[in-house]
Amino acid sequence: MFLKVCGMRDAENICAVEQLGVDWMGFIFWSKSSRYVSEPPAYLPSRAHRVGVFVDATLEDICAHVRSYGLHLIQLHGHESPAFCREVRSACEDSVAIIKAFAITTPKGLEAVNAYEGIANYFLFDTRSSLPGGSGQQFDWSILDAYDGTTPFLLSGGIGPDDLDRLLAFHHPRLLGFDLNSRFESAPAFKDLSLLTPFLKALKS
Repeated sequence: MFLKVCGMRDAENICAVEQLGVDWMGFIFWSKSSRYVSEPPAYLPSRAHRVGVFVDATLEDICAHVRSYGLHLIQLHGHESPAFCREVRSACEDSVAIIKAFAITTPKGLEAVNAYEGIANYFLFDTRSSLPGGSGQQFDWSILDAYDGTTPFLLSGGIGPDDLDRLLAFHHPRLLGFDLNSRFESAPAFKDLSLLTPFLKALKS
């Protein structure tokens, strides 16, 4: 089960969270986010894979961040079209995996993912809110019972310390892992280890 911790920025916090054994770490390159990363931190994860989160960014901007941060994955969290996702993959020569995020509220909303099958390496299902991601709000996970695609997905959207039992009870053949962010923070972009450490330990046990 893959574990992604998103919205990282502080070098010491990045190092501490990486030592908990997370698989992926997300860095948000959308300037309107309270977790926006404007320049590379003094420490970037060396074991956990680096995920760059973009919202309707230009291809040039994405490629520049891939080079500057040594990104392993690109998460597209806006209204990026399948054609644009293909452009990103082509520009990166398939050396960087693509995560396409979808904000959903109903089973019908899952129809939008069909056009991205075979283009994105992974999907991320999040809560629909006024801002992309980091809202702390959950959606009805039972909606995902209707997902019958072939692309593995991450479950996101307001997952917090009190959701352990719900996560352990959630099953889907395409579930890759979980994306954790705002509800494990003591401040935007700073993860609270007193919350994250026991949660990850219990989730992995």
